[in-house]
Formats: sequence, structure tokens, C-alpha cells
Amino acid sequence: MKPHTLTVLVENKPGVLSRVTGLFSRRGFNIESLAVGTCEETGMSRITIVCIGDDAQIEQVMKQTHKLIDVIKVSDITENDRVERELALIKVTAEPGSSRAEIMQIASIFRAQIIDVGSRTVVLSVAGDTEKIDALEKLLRQYGVKELVRTGKIAILRGAKTVKSSK
Repeated sequence: MKPHTLTVLVENKPGVLSRVTGLFSRRGFNIESLAVGTCEETGMSRITIVCIGDDAQIEQVMKQTHKLIDVIKVSDITENDRVERELALIKVTAEPGSSRAEIMQIASIFRAQIIDVGSRTVVLSVAGDTEKIDALEKLLRQYGVKELVRTGKIAILRGAKTVKSSK
């Protein structure tokens, strides 16, 4: 079983996300990552879901998801050439002096931005693939990660291909 990245186009209405995620939980799928927001089509939202399953399981949950009211299109883009990103905010213990300078160097290496500085903490913002964020988090753990918030993966196909409704 492997992670699959699904794109679900839905009508932007109350309760749609709940119905989609409820279907996944009823079928015994753990959602590894979930991101949702409005998209280029007026009145619609795009949900990016990462879940683990074999091809047959994923195909079945996709068919069931497509039957839901307000779901326009479901696509498994796992095998397609795509760009994926995730955003993380990380609050790290940063005592004035050497640890703060070290954290700033690590942030620079990972192209993370320091977006808040407190007397004993710094908050970093980083965007990238999951492996990059995991690596940064692992390095920062030695200083004390006080809080960590991740958006979940978003993905878009490369080149001229698109995932759009058939409207």
C-alpha cells in the first residue's frame, strides 16, 4: 500500500467537507493529509487528500466519493507529474545568543522565514515538500519545538494538464 494524492472538486457549500471526510472514515481510511480552499472555478473548492491504500481500495473510495452530492470530480493524481507543497509554522525555543543564531542559520539553509521573534522563541514559516519540512522539524527538535502547525499537502499537475470540472 502506498500514499495516493487525490484531488476532489466540490461545490463550495456548507457540509461538503464533512460528507467527504465522513465517507473516508466510514470506509476505514485514515486521511494522512487534507487541504481545502476555493479554486479557479467560481462557487467551487478543491480538496487535496492524501490517504494510504492499494489501487483497488483507492478506486473504490473514489467511486463512492464521486456519488456524493456536491462532488463534481474526483481524480487520483498520484502517478501524474505534479508539483506538491506544504506549509508549516514552527515555534522554537531560542534563547538569546548562540542557539538563536544557530536557528537562524538553519532557517536560512531551508529557505524558511523567521516571521516572529519573542524574548525566548522564534516562529519560522517554511514551504516545500513533505521531506523538506520533516528534515527541518527534525533539526529544530534539538532546540525545543514548542508548537508545530502544518497545512497538509496541496498539489497541482505540471504542464498543460488540469483537473477541472467538465462544465
